[in-house]
Amino acid sequence: MRVVAEIPHERYKIQIFNYNDKYLVKIELGQFEQVFKIGESDVFGLDDVKAMITPELLRKSLERFITMREDWENAFNTKNAKHEN
Repeated sequence: MRVVAEIPHERYKIQIFNYNDKYLVKIELGQFEQVFKIGESDVFGLDDVKAMITPELLRKSLERFITMREDWENAFNTKNAKHEN
């Protein structure tokens, strides 16, 4: 897997990888990450993939990151509650 692009952003680390005839768009925020995969044959190259990273996609990604954090905190609290009993 190789990095083919990094997209600067004030909140996220955004990287695009190429692997097994697919592009992978990885969006990281802190300890969490989301990966979107798309086949090379489904787009017209790297610029097409970059164009898919819209403000709407990033806004929805933030919503998922918030849910991911809540789920992880709940799992952590459940684990701790089991050890307290």
